[in-house]
Amino acid sequence: MKDATGLFVVVLTVLMGRVGGIQPNNGYCIGNQCFTVFEDPSDFTTAQHQCREKNGHLMTVRSSVSNDILPLLLGNLTGRYWIGLHRPTGCPKNGAALRGYKWVTNDSESDFFNWENFNSSCSSPRCVSVSEEDGFKWTQVPCGEQTNGFLCEHSLTNPCKSLVLAPGESVTYRTPMGFEGEDLLSLPQGSTAIKMPSETKYVCFSEQWLKAPWTCEILEGGCEHKCALDSNNDPTCYCEQGLTVNPANKVTCEVATDDPCLQLNCQHVCYQIGGSHSCTCNEGYKLAPDGKSCVDFNDCKDERQCPGENFKCINTLGGFQCVCEDGFKPRGGLCVDVNECESAPCEHECHNWPGTYNCSCSEGYKVDPESPDKCKLHCPDVECPAVCDHNNKYQCYCPDGYISEERADHTFCIDIDECSSYQCEQGCENTFGSFVCSCKPGYTLVDQVNCKEVEDYEFSSTAPGTFAPTPFVPNPEPTRRPSGVTVGGLVGIIVCTVFFIVLVVFLAHHFLRSRGKMESAGALKASEGEAHGLHHVTSDMS
Repeated sequence: MKDATGLFVVVLTVLMGRVGGIQPNNGYCIGNQCFTVFEDPSDFTTAQHQCREKNGHLMTVRSSVSNDILPLLLGNLTGRYWIGLHRPTGCPKNGAALRGYKWVTNDSESDFFNWENFNSSCSSPRCVSVSEEDGFKWTQVPCGEQTNGFLCEHSLTNPCKSLVLAPGESVTYRTPMGFEGEDLLSLPQGSTAIKMPSETKYVCFSEQWLKAPWTCEILEGGCEHKCALDSNNDPTCYCEQGLTVNPANKVTCEVATDDPCLQLNCQHVCYQIGGSHSCTCNEGYKLAPDGKSCVDFNDCKDERQCPGENFKCINTLGGFQCVCEDGFKPRGGLCVDVNECESAPCEHECHNWPGTYNCSCSEGYKVDPESPDKCKLHCPDVECPAVCDHNNKYQCYCPDGYISEERADHTFCIDIDECSSYQCEQGCENTFGSFVCSCKPGYTLVDQVNCKEVEDYEFSSTAPGTFAPTPFVPNPEPTRRPSGVTVGGLVGIIVCTVFFIVLVVFLAHHFLRSRGKMESAGALKASEGEAHGLHHVTSDMS
């Protein structure tokens, strides 16, 4: 048998090439070329794109041989179909070989010409189609017009020739391009063939037909039911219980007249060794101790499974996968580092490392612990210059836990002493931009600021009045510096002050008024005494 790895790569490639998209209605292969027809209404550009997706191009009809293939492809179809002939620019040239037109392969070489009523004006249509109704002649059609479909051409590498058949035998071919046929003269690699009436299967690989069962990784080795490796590591077909492999073709299953595997009750596969039967498992599994059950074989235990730097092995059910480590991507058979910084994940600065990256912040900022790709203002001291808008010097910003203060030449951020506003129920320690609450022994911190008595607390030798350390607490009100006096107390002080001032003014006024009255009364009495001539007289009793 040919190299199974090479077969796997070739067949997997052609199978992946035909996954998805529209499927051809018909096809034909000869020599190193295959031709397919797609009954799908399309304009010229769309048809050209569809052929490229199928690893081909629009069909070139350069010879009478390729022209004879058109009836085989379109014999049962009506309507117009694009071929790969068009005029990219300019006007038609009657003297030129293709009259100014070119094949989509960008050349003008052709041994065959088959124009239908050629229009030589500059306004003539630039694209060409064929149809069974016009005898497959080349007809000029506007490129933007939708035809009934298009014809594709595919080049083959190391194709297989058709199988030699014995009298009474027939064969059906299935190509990776998605069409079947019985009279194909050449087959692309990955094509399968089934000979009848023996139902023998083959697969085309590197110009040779390999008889089934081939490697189990490709289409179950051609087996009707299951393919697994036998004790000699050769691919072997197996059937369900009650059925046995046909000894002639070794791939199909037929009813067993006396099947000893029924009694074994194998979970996966029952096979014969000499005169006895035993259980085995599908690839990627191993036989359990009971001799009939199958368990997944952890291929990743073998460190040799995924060699190479930055690769890792992922165990899957029945197999494994080699993938790149986190932070790496596959390229050219290697795992190369992904430069995460190219997608600008960081708000300020990004530093790429093998398999990862990290973010850093500009001066005056620090990484936000809740979002490592973001930056927040940071001041490591009691006060720091504020960050102000270059276009508006009065629009300034301070870190959380700081309050702005305008000075003559700049605005500064001043740390708020949250402890002065009694933020904590018991102990409080002010920090730059925040504060930390703590509790006395016998209490535990709840809600980051309150203290709750611990039930059944046993006091230790800790000195009275000490506080237990507590985690960092974010500042609840970072926008202003709290006052040490409550609003009610401040109102009381103001009222008392006003009352005291009023009382002093009233007493002063009353005192001055009373003194004025007393002086007025004394003057009046003196004047009255002088008016009546009253004098103080002393009597001499002697």
